[in-house]
Amino acid sequence: MIDIKILNADTEGTKKKLASRNPNLTQLADRILEEEKEYKAALLEVENLRAKRNDISKKIGIVRAKEGPDAAKAVMEEANKLKESMQGKESEVSALKEKIRQTLLTIPNLPADDVPVGPDETANVVVKENTLPIPQFDFKVKDHHEIGESLGILDFATAAKLSGSRFVLLRGDGARLERSLIAFMIDLHVKNGYTEFMPPAIVNAEVLYGTGQLPKFKEDMYHVDGEGDQYLISTAEIPLTNMYRGETLQDSDLPKAFTAYTPCFRKEAGSYGKDTRGLIRQHQFNKVEMVWLAKPEESMDILEKMTQEAELVLKTLGLPYRRVLLSTGDMGFSSAKTFDLEVWFPSQNTFREISSCSNCTDFQARRMNLRFKRGGEKGTEYVHTLNGSGVAVGRTFAAILENYQQADGSVIIPEALRPYFGKDRITRND
Repeated sequence: MIDIKILNADTEGTKKKLASRNPNLTQLADRILEEEKEYKAALLEVENLRAKRNDISKKIGIVRAKEGPDAAKAVMEEANKLKESMQGKESEVSALKEKIRQTLLTIPNLPADDVPVGPDETANVVVKENTLPIPQFDFKVKDHHEIGESLGILDFATAAKLSGSRFVLLRGDGARLERSLIAFMIDLHVKNGYTEFMPPAIVNAEVLYGTGQLPKFKEDMYHVDGEGDQYLISTAEIPLTNMYRGETLQDSDLPKAFTAYTPCFRKEAGSYGKDTRGLIRQHQFNKVEMVWLAKPEESMDILEKMTQEAELVLKTLGLPYRRVLLSTGDMGFSSAKTFDLEVWFPSQNTFREISSCSNCTDFQARRMNLRFKRGGEKGTEYVHTLNGSGVAVGRTFAAILENYQQADGSVIIPEALRPYFGKDRITRND
């Protein structure tokens, strides 16, 4: 969550940044300031009541000695009334504090100063393009859905029979390609210094509050019935970022770099009619994730490093892509700055998102109380957290089918993937 001290210290500047994400957020900022006034006033009343009770308590012994037990009893009754009033006011203070926290949980992160201002993706800025030559075809290109079905490696009909819409059954070389991509990506990131994890796919609700999926995106999460307040994860970012929640690290512990493959689950609420065909928007999909924990002064450099490492996946696979800096209105809820990588899809004659790399600054750490201590200094600071897709496996699968399709219907396997896949192309094999 955002730091309320920043809102108090620079109210207009903070509201301007929030308005660049959504004009309605200024009303929430004003509400927090009003709620904080109420909180501080109630807290002052508690302190005054406590001071009065302490003064009266000190008098009890004196009154008993000078005026007798009856007089002391009256003073004790007055002290007890003050105690009751104080307890009632303390409950009010606690309720107001929780009210402020709940409001803060609905406010997104403040954008970094160099993020382009705009209401949506139309204000995004392409910062790197022409990374690899776009393939040229002397035949009519097919989309990955058609290619996969004609090769017998994508089976949407059986998946629909098993699970409903927006699921896929990978068959034969399709399953092998998916498995090969996961292993290739994980090996590449581990080689670059990331520690590999295989976290649970079910997490407690408090973990989702930590990374910002709750409460805002509750309708997009799959809730696990009968097991307490638990959910299926929508990204490995969730468990990886929360591993040290509630802890205080040493500055010598930072930075930390994690990677993990997980199945991911999203209801895709609000996406009715979008990408209903193919692998682009599924309810269940595989993803390799990168997560960093860093000191504040190094997090922007790490964002660049992490983005380059996601790019390396696409470069090594020979997939044309571009890098886009997202605008204030298009960034994710927890992000202060995000680069999207978009891969080329010949059938659509356009680039589509395949990775998002974000610096969340101290926004998530503040929600999960993740701190670090600098050597030789007093106090603690919040860690900066970063996350990036390294990358979305299903979309990479789709991009390979489209960019490496051949006139005879086969698909060439990228050279870097062949040691994992075991052969150089996919052909129809019934």
